[in-house]
Amino acid sequence: WYIGFDGPVTYKNARRAPEVAAITPPERMLVETDSPYMAPVPVRGKRNDSRNLSYVLETLAAWKGMTPEALTAITWENGRRLFRIP
Repeated sequence: WYIGFDGPVTYKNARRAPEVAAITPPERMLVETDSPYMAPVPVRGKRNDSRNLSYVLETLAAWKGMTPEALTAITWENGRRLFRIP
């Protein structure tokens, strides 16, 4: 199983997201865009696309006590494994 995290994790009212992220192993996390809706803060209200994944990764990495770069590498591999991309 994997759990996808997207733009709303950056919202002030995302109260449960930090709890879910805390108990989710990084090896089971995916990062999503929810394009074209639900853009993360600071681009909330604008059209969303993959350029905004860094905001989600920064938030998750801070909650996990990791660098965004480390979490990016892990979630990249998770996506490759899930979708069987060599």
